[in-house]
Amino acid sequence: MSSAIAGSDRVRVMFPDHLGLARGKYLPTHLAERGTGHCTALYGLGYDRSMIPAPGSHLLEGLIDFHATMDSASIRQGWEDDATAVAVADLTLDGKPFPYAARTVLKQAVSAWAELGYTVHVGIELEAYLLEEDGTGGWKRYDNPRAMVYGTGPANDPSGIIDDIMRTGSKCGFRAESINAEFDESQFELTLEYGDALEVADDVFLFRVMAREIALRHGLDMTFLGKPFADLSGTGVHYNMSILDSDGNNAFADPSAEHGLSTIAMQVIAGLTAHHQGMAAILAPTVNAYRRLQPAQLSGYWANWGWDHRCVATRVPPSRGAGTRIESRVADGAVNIHTGMAAVLTAARLGVVNELECPPAETGDGFEEVNTDVCVAASLSEALDHLEADTEFSAALSQDLVDNHIANKRHEWDRFIEAEGSFDGAAGPTAWELNEYLMYH
Repeated sequence: MSSAIAGSDRVRVMFPDHLGLARGKYLPTHLAERGTGHCTALYGLGYDRSMIPAPGSHLLEGLIDFHATMDSASIRQGWEDDATAVAVADLTLDGKPFPYAARTVLKQAVSAWAELGYTVHVGIELEAYLLEEDGTGGWKRYDNPRAMVYGTGPANDPSGIIDDIMRTGSKCGFRAESINAEFDESQFELTLEYGDALEVADDVFLFRVMAREIALRHGLDMTFLGKPFADLSGTGVHYNMSILDSDGNNAFADPSAEHGLSTIAMQVIAGLTAHHQGMAAILAPTVNAYRRLQPAQLSGYWANWGWDHRCVATRVPPSRGAGTRIESRVADGAVNIHTGMAAVLTAARLGVVNELECPPAETGDGFEEVNTDVCVAASLSEALDHLEADTEFSAALSQDLVDNHIANKRHEWDRFIEAEGSFDGAAGPTAWELNEYLMYH
């Protein structure tokens, strides 16, 4: 029994659903290790609680249960109070991993790299806006007019909420690497330390829940939605990855090669570039996401890569040797952390197994000059078309999960079109988008 569960009277068991939302139950401590059931129809549920017979939902087959269980060693101290522990659950159906579950698919992506002889390490950067009540029942940007890029201290965070998030997170075992004010007022960047891929995904999943709940405790809110404001920067999720060989060495590093990058690293970049359009529907999974994914927005719009270049989709930061890593900058702030990581790892692996040749690095400014005409789709609907067309990527990621994702997201898109008529990515978010997503992301 872990020390966290030994000192608690309940465990909050959570898992990321198909929308990336934290579902689960509170269980009394003495029953926690046996887990609990949930209805599979959840996997056909939209943000608005509309339900469709999506693959895996079993909606027309009796709405059966899957089972959520957790490893007692992974149970940790929660942030609600000293008597509440938290854990991320694995999902099973009939004793087998539930194939539509994000955590199941990430485990498969990590195992596929292990079969090649590599251990995957990942680091994740989050961006978010703090919100405060606007006096009319809605939300507006948090008031910190003295904030500045890379700002810290009370001028950037007058209420002390960021201090509370950072210190509470530390008590819960989350290892923050850095937290600071981002480009626009009320926007912050929150980065967790590098580590084992599954552990990092679990930590970031829980950390986002914790950060938002602490904000609510302060009478504020925090949104990770990709483009909540028309005239301000979007918010993304950056996946930084490296792989270790059997001796624990960074396999991306090769001091003898030009720029210090190994052949396998260049193949990884090639894979991310080749599957750029297909995986966008996973990394940018909402209607709103395609307002952030626009040209000249530092958001991964173009299928390009570069050396320490922030205007590309795949960036190679300047660190070399043990610190060599590759950064995917496409993901929207509403991404399912586990599924998004699995998508990046899968596209990267396909570049290796297919020995893809890396295209030339971007040398243009990334705003008006780029070296490719390949970009992400103009809308969620077109992105889903790209995902369906990239059959190699879909099969390698998980055809079950992709089929569920497409069914649910087609329904989401249809509801948007019924309400708004059309989509213009250059315009600001509609009332439908804010009503649909802001409460949850």
